[in-house]
Amino acid sequence: MVAPKEFLDFVDNNADAFIQRLGEAVAIKSISGDPACRPEVFKMMNWVAQKFESVGVEVQQVDLGKHIMDGQELQLPNAVLGRIGNDPKLRTVLCYAHADVQPANVSDGWDTDPFTLTIQENGKLVGRGSTDDKGPLLGWLNVLQYHYDNKKPLPVNLRFCFEGMEESGSEGLDELVVRESKPGGWFEGVDCVCISDNYWLNTSTPVLTYGLRGLAYYKLNVSGPARDLHSGVFGRTVHEPMTDLIRLMNTLVDVNGKILIPGVDDMVMAADVEERKLYEALDYSIKDVEQSAGAPIALSDDKVEVLMGRMRMPSLSLHGIEGAFYGSGAKTVIPAKVSGKFSIRLVPPQTPENVLPFVQKHVDSEWAKLGSKNKFELEELHGGKPWVTDINHWNFQAGKAATRAVYNKEPDMTREGGSIPVTLTFAEALGVSVMLLPMGRGDDGAHSTNEKLDRSNFIEGTKLLGTYLYEVAAIAN
Repeated sequence: MVAPKEFLDFVDNNADAFIQRLGEAVAIKSISGDPACRPEVFKMMNWVAQKFESVGVEVQQVDLGKHIMDGQELQLPNAVLGRIGNDPKLRTVLCYAHADVQPANVSDGWDTDPFTLTIQENGKLVGRGSTDDKGPLLGWLNVLQYHYDNKKPLPVNLRFCFEGMEESGSEGLDELVVRESKPGGWFEGVDCVCISDNYWLNTSTPVLTYGLRGLAYYKLNVSGPARDLHSGVFGRTVHEPMTDLIRLMNTLVDVNGKILIPGVDDMVMAADVEERKLYEALDYSIKDVEQSAGAPIALSDDKVEVLMGRMRMPSLSLHGIEGAFYGSGAKTVIPAKVSGKFSIRLVPPQTPENVLPFVQKHVDSEWAKLGSKNKFELEELHGGKPWVTDINHWNFQAGKAATRAVYNKEPDMTREGGSIPVTLTFAEALGVSVMLLPMGRGDDGAHSTNEKLDRSNFIEGTKLLGTYLYEVAAIAN
C-alpha cells in the first residue's frame, strides 16, 4: 500500500503552515529541568492536546503526580494520551514523542533567540526543540491533518503517548505505560511502537535505529564551611570544596574517553569480527563526526572504533558544577558547597542498578585518598536501562520500505548513543517491536546551541512518518 500522491502533495503545499505551527511550539519555553518553567511545560502539554483534538484524536491528559526537584515539590506535567481508529482489521501503531526541551539562553552562545524559530536562507529552522523533539512530534500532527482535512481514513489505528519530562528522566511515565498496557488500557491491542526522537548518523543517509544506550546520572556533593569564604583570608588555611571536587571528578574519565571507574568497562564484551563488519558498512566517516562537533576533535581516525564508542560501548561525561562562580569579573570567593554532575551512558548488560555499586565504591575510595575534612556524598539523580531489538521484525520492514519510498535510499541500521528510557518500558510492557524512525540529521545539535531542523527534513520527515503507516498496513495485508 503506497502512500497516496495526494498525501505527499498535501505536505508540500502546506509546508509553510507546518513551519509556522512549529514556530508556535518552539515559542513555549517547556524546559522540564527548570522549576521556574514548569508552568510553561503545562502550557506546552495543553497546546499539544488541543492540536491533536482539532484533527479528530480522542485525547486524555493524565496526572502523573508530584516529584522533588532542586529541593522543591513540583507537580509533574500531564502526559497526553490519544487514540484514533478502532478497526479490528487494521494494525494499531503507538507513536511516542516528548514536548519538553533542554535549557537555552542567548548567553550560552546562540546566534538568535532560542525560543523564536528562525528560518534561515539555507533552510535551517533554528530554535530550541525544533529537532528534539517538537518537530518530530508535529510530524505526526501534520500526517493527521491530511487525513482530517480531506476526510481520508487512516491506514492503521493510532495511539499516542506524549510527555513533558523526557529531558528530566521521564518521571512518572513508566508507571503510566505499564498501567495503560493492561487490558482495558489506552494501549491495549497495540501491535508496534514508533518513536521519532533521534537522528541520522550524518547529513545524507536516513537510518532506522534498533538500540539505545541507557543512562545513569549522578551528582557529587562536597560541602565544608558554613558559608562562602574570602580566598584572601581563608586560602591555604581550610580544605576547599571546589578543590576536592575537581580532584574527585578527575578520577572518573581520561582525556581519551576511557572510563576510570574499575569494573564498568569490563561488564561489556568486546566486539567480534562479524559485529565489527556491521559498523564498517555504515555510511559514516570521521569527517561526519567532526562536522557535527564543529571541530577536528574525534578520539580516533578509526571509523569503527568511533562508531562503537557511540553505539555499543559505555561512555562517561562530565556535565557541570553547581555552586561555583560563573560570569564576568574576577570574584575571589571560596564556595561553601559545590556539586559536580556526570553521567554514564549504559549498554547491555549494564543497568543503573548494577553500575551503581562500582561508582559508589570508586568515589568513596578516591575521596578517602584526599584526606579532606569536608563532607562528601554521591547522589543518584535518575537513570534508564539500555535497549536493543530485532531488526528483522515487520515493523522494521515497514520502516525500510517507507525510507526507500521517500528518500530513494536504503537506510543504515544503527544503535544510538542517546537514551530514551521509556523505549524499553514500551517493549517490555507491550511485548511488541519498537522502532526509532528519526526525522533529523546528525548535525542538528540537539541539546546544544543553535539547535536546528532542516526544512527538508521536517517536510520529507513528515512524508516518511505518513508513508510508514501505509507500509505497516501493506505488510499486514
